[in-house]
Amino acid sequence: MQEASSEAIDRRPIATRNRKWAQAATIWLASRNVSPNAISIAGMCACIVAGIALGATSITDYRILWLIAALGAQLRLTANMLDGMVAIASSRTSKTGELYNEVPDRISDAAVFIGAGFAWGGNITLGYIATILAIFTAYVRAAGKIAGSPNEFCGPMAKQHRMLAVTLICVYAAITPRSWQMIHFSDLRIGLMTLGLAVIIVGCVITVIRRVGRIAHALGA
Repeated sequence: MQEASSEAIDRRPIATRNRKWAQAATIWLASRNVSPNAISIAGMCACIVAGIALGATSITDYRILWLIAALGAQLRLTANMLDGMVAIASSRTSKTGELYNEVPDRISDAAVFIGAGFAWGGNITLGYIATILAIFTAYVRAAGKIAGSPNEFCGPMAKQHRMLAVTLICVYAAITPRSWQMIHFSDLRIGLMTLGLAVIIVGCVITVIRRVGRIAHALGA
């Protein structure tokens, strides 16, 4: 979470926070007075670049574009983890940071999934649907928080799962010929990115249902 997160306990559970490299990076950034909000924006920018790279794969077959997209998705997750760690380590949590906790994340989702829709083997309609549902999963969590429930981060298609799915597809696309990235169903040829977007969409629907149920239970209790 960003400068925003004054409730350090109510955070997304991320095991990587305990890794030595994450702790070292946090100390390094905090000691240099790097703003947690700037880290959040950097993660958003990484996803915007990733989205552009994904869209460009439909124009040219440069494999590096897939790797740029994969790196951008993972940098977003790293930034999302480090911004909160730095905010706590440097005692720079603030209410204003809530904006930097949510807005950049929503832009990141839109950039990646719209880009994936335009990517080679992607589907534009599914890209927009995935964008809407990714944002809606976050909306449900935020609405539950406003209503008095703890933040609900359950999956199966929470933010880190969505980015992992995109990353795996991008890495596979970077190391295999395009003919291996098409799935054949009878006379239909479906791109791997289209299939990935479909899986993300179904996962987001399940995630929304689970989150609503868990939030309603928490509020009822």
